[in-house]
Amino acid sequence: MSESKCGCSCGCNNVVNLIFSCSGGSDVGHVSDMVARKLNSDGIGKMYCLAGIGGRVSAILKTTEAADGILAIDGCPLDCAKKSLEEAGFRNFVHLRLSDLGIRKGEARKDDSAIEDICIKAREMLA
Repeated sequence: MSESKCGCSCGCNNVVNLIFSCSGGSDVGHVSDMVARKLNSDGIGKMYCLAGIGGRVSAILKTTEAADGILAIDGCPLDCAKKSLEEAGFRNFVHLRLSDLGIRKGEARKDDSAIEDICIKAREMLA
């Protein structure tokens, strides 16, 4: 495997944007995760490991430092993804909070149309 721009062999040299999402126990956390996976499959960025940020895994931190863009997706105002990135020293990222879009815990739709609507907003933020 060739060495990437972050110096490891993770293959991130082809990834411009990294996407970190809440994957919490609530429905809005689940939707955040679904949005990140859709953005990943659509080639908008690479869904990356938020637990690795919290655990200060050196390879994950190094790859994140080398990213051209970072998107944090949170379901609710607790902002776990945002706070995890900030605690690890990251400040230059965009943040999407589903509750700011009117999506409320216990009421989040998980259908393809709802996920695509959120993905549109995320794509705009990363542009």
